[in-house]
Amino acid sequence: MTNEELFAAWYDSLPLEPNKFPARGTIAAALVVLEHLKEDFNLNLDSHRAKGQGQIRGVSGKATTKILAVFGETRHFLSEGGRTNRGTPGAVGSMLDCIRKMKLNPLDPQERNLALHTLQGMLVERVREFHSRERLKFVFDPGKTTRQIVHEILQSAEEDGKLGAVAQYLVGAKLQLRFPEIAVSNDSYSTADVQLGRKGDFLIKDTAFHVTVAPMPAVYEKCKSNLDAGYRVYLLVPDDTVMGARQIADGTARGKIAVESIESFVGQNVEELSEFSQKGLLAEFLKLLQTYNQRVDAVESDKSMIIEIPTNLQK
Repeated sequence: MTNEELFAAWYDSLPLEPNKFPARGTIAAALVVLEHLKEDFNLNLDSHRAKGQGQIRGVSGKATTKILAVFGETRHFLSEGGRTNRGTPGAVGSMLDCIRKMKLNPLDPQERNLALHTLQGMLVERVREFHSRERLKFVFDPGKTTRQIVHEILQSAEEDGKLGAVAQYLVGAKLQLRFPEIAVSNDSYSTADVQLGRKGDFLIKDTAFHVTVAPMPAVYEKCKSNLDAGYRVYLLVPDDTVMGARQIADGTARGKIAVESIESFVGQNVEELSEFSQKGLLAEFLKLLQTYNQRVDAVESDKSMIIEIPTNLQK
C-alpha cells in the first residue's frame, strides 16, 4: 500500500459522530501532531500528550486554523477553546502507528516533511467535505399550514440527528424577524447557558425563552430560577410534548410558565408578518429560512444544519 492508502485506511477507521463525520477535535489533533512531527519526528504517543495525559499537546482552535490556512481553507472548523475528546489520544496513537508503517525515518527531513504535508492535505480535503456536505432538505407545500411546514422541517432535522439545534435556530430566526430593533443573541447550539451566564436560550427585554426538544427536570429548574429573578418565562417544546410539559410546568410554578409548541410559535409569527396573505406568506417564510441560514452560518462550523431552500419558495 502507498502512504496515501495507508493514511486513508486509518481515516476510514475513525468512529463517526451522528453528523457522519469523525470528531472535529480528533481531526484537529491529527493536523497538529503532523505539524509537530515536522519539527521532531517522534512517533511515541506519550511525547504528544499534554500534562495530565488526557489531551493532545498544542491542540487549539488557533493552531488548527493556522494549519488549515496554509492549505487555503479559512472557514471556521474548531472553536478557539477546542479540546480533544476522550477517544482522541487513541486515534492519534493509531495514526502514529500508521505513519510508522510508512518507514519515513530514513528520509532526509525535507523529504519527510513533504510526506507529512501531503498527509495534512488529505485531512484538509476531509475538512472541505465537512463544510460542503448536503444541507437539510424538506418539501415546501404552500397548501399546508405554517405550523405543519415547521413541523416537517423539524422532522427532517430529527432524522439527521439535528433536532435540538434546528429548533433553537428557528426560534432565534423568528425572534430576529419579529423584533428587528432588538439584538437577538446568536450563540452556538453546543454552548451551555452557564458558560455565557445566559438566562435562557434567548432574552427579549424581561422575558426568558427556553427551547428544548426533550424537556427534562433541569429546564423547569431554570424556568423557576428565572421567575425568582423577576423574569417572565416561555418554554418552547415540540407539538407532541406540549401537554406533558404544561403539566410539569404547572407543578413547578402554576400559571407562571408559558408553554407553547415550537411549531406554533414560529408558524404563527410567519402568518402575522405575512398579514395572512398567500403571497406574503411565501415571502415571509423565505425570509425566515434565509435568516435561519445566516444565523447558523455565523456561529456553526457544521454547515449541514443549513436548510436548503426549496426552489418553489424562491420564485
